Amino acid sequence: MDSPLTSKVAKLGEDLRKSSELQVNDYKKRFDTVKGMYDDFLKDLIIQGFNSEKSYEFALKFFGSPKIEFVAIDGTEYAKEIFDLVIFFGGAYACTGEIEFHPEISPVVTYREKVLQEGQGISSCVPLYINEVPEVDQTLFQEKEGELALGKSLKDEEIIDNSQISNAIMHFAEYFLAYSIVMKNKDVKLILMDRTLSGDQAGLVGKTSKSGKNWQEWKSRCSLLGYKFKGREITPRMFDYGRYRIYNKILNLPPPRADYLRYRILCLIEEKGKINLDEIVKELKIQNRKERVKKILEKLELLGFIEEHNGFYELKNELKDSWDLLKELVLEVGKRIFEENNLRIEKDGKEHWLTTLDLSFLTLFCLYALIEECWKRGILLIGLTKDTAAKDFKRHFIPICQNNNIISSHISQESLALIPNTDRMFLQSVSLLNYEKIDPPWVLVEYDSAFKTLVPSDEGLEFVRGAIRNKISPEKFFLKSYIQLVKAETDPKLRSNVLAIDRLAYEVDIRRETLFTFKNMYGRFVEPVEVIIYKNKDVENPVQNLVLAVLSSMCESNIPEMFGHNKPLFIADKIAKWHVRLVKNMIEAMGRWIMNNPKLRDFIFYMTTFRYRRSEIERFRRS
Repeated sequence: MDSPLTSKVAKLGEDLRKSSELQVNDYKKRFDTVKGMYDDFLKDLIIQGFNSEKSYEFALKFFGSPKIEFVAIDGTEYAKEIFDLVIFFGGAYACTGEIEFHPEISPVVTYREKVLQEGQGISSCVPLYINEVPEVDQTLFQEKEGELALGKSLKDEEIIDNSQISNAIMHFAEYFLAYSIVMKNKDVKLILMDRTLSGDQAGLVGKTSKSGKNWQEWKSRCSLLGYKFKGREITPRMFDYGRYRIYNKILNLPPPRADYLRYRILCLIEEKGKINLDEIVKELKIQNRKERVKKILEKLELLGFIEEHNGFYELKNELKDSWDLLKELVLEVGKRIFEENNLRIEKDGKEHWLTTLDLSFLTLFCLYALIEECWKRGILLIGLTKDTAAKDFKRHFIPICQNNNIISSHISQESLALIPNTDRMFLQSVSLLNYEKIDPPWVLVEYDSAFKTLVPSDEGLEFVRGAIRNKISPEKFFLKSYIQLVKAETDPKLRSNVLAIDRLAYEVDIRRETLFTFKNMYGRFVEPVEVIIYKNKDVENPVQNLVLAVLSSMCESNIPEMFGHNKPLFIADKIAKWHVRLVKNMIEAMGRWIMNNPKLRDFIFYMTTFRYRRSEIERFRRS
């Protein structure tokens, strides 16, 4: 006779089977919906193949040479509890090589030999007592200083499991390694990262957003504030300005609208030295918002960013050359973390742990510094991600562009709701169901990454708003696309996964046929949101043609786990995993050494947590 518990398990299995069948049937319906969408409008948005001659010519123009060096970077992280300690490890590793462009054939890629021995990588391993973890990991705190978040448990295992320390170290390591390499090697002209660049920028800005009144939140949680460096003190105003200190006049960054306007004004004042109100609105072409600019200037003066003399505004001495100081700070602290394995700084005669908030600021500044070098020296920066759950092409780009007659589609909201949930699955199913018409490698036309935060507005067809609290990411900063690189030789339906591409925008992307302006109601002001859209495959896009040529040449189909992925990033991932295995072995060996140390034998029982002892006993029992 079955027990009640067995019956419950059987019922659970039956329920699981039924729900799985429903999911499968739902996906089949969604796939059937998308088949005709290629002929309806996607045929104009998908570019098949690349032009080798044009990629060669553009490489000469953009890089200055047909032969360049590249670097692909991937990161890894690990955290392990040993007795009363938690070991946090984070690092980043690079695969390097050369790529040569030819006018008649695909680019030729060569890789550095002995990549494990000669490859480049950085890492940091930080041991912390469990009670020190909340000191470093500021995500465990609520808004008030020293107050653990009520929603988080005080149990040791909860603190360890929820800690973001190793992830923060890894994140900083990836961008710091990229920045260090381009600063040391002037021949590197292509950087590949296994990251969503626009998502990282938005995420880091979000993580550093809660400053509090008079920056009190930052002061209580950021050890770098008040730190004496190069004869100057690092201040909250420097960090505040640095969060959006990404200045490019051609790309109109930061955009002179919404919350970014104050930072664009600061960038302009920094560039000009001294400038008056009339010159500011003329320079930024916002004469209709002169009154608002005046109020922003008054606020900036009140907060101590600028000072006014006879109608002219200039930066306070505290902020002059502060961006160069922050870049030097990134290099100094990065070397301390990754070369000296030291996550502490000395401030006011005492040692302080760098916090996850410090690391978020450093990562953001490092990303901006890297982007600056890419613009300055013609370096192509590409983020390539495998398993993305993004939905902005389906939910944001298509409806907005359809409303404004930018793309030739007439899809109802009901039809959009029926297609697969993510952009990746949507495009993969379109490719599969139209395998006779779509031949990899193919790529979707590029569009502004700001679309991730743009949604249609009720104000009118030409109006847009931010998806959350009317916040819109900076436009003309990054461009997004999707790519599918290979199909199987034996079965044309067997195709690689669709990958998401996020690349940096460049001045070459600014053309009359690529710029489209929407309107956003910000308070009582109507502000323009000017985005980059390559509206169909006939609009020439030399950067994307180059990207498709490069990524196609870096793809190999004879390695099953690399089918349709990027070989340099695959190698970088293998290097990272090899190193983290070594670290795991070292940490476990250290644990065994402590366990067998006769001097500590009497204290071992009390040094270990109950969870650790239980898992060890269960492990021995199983073996």
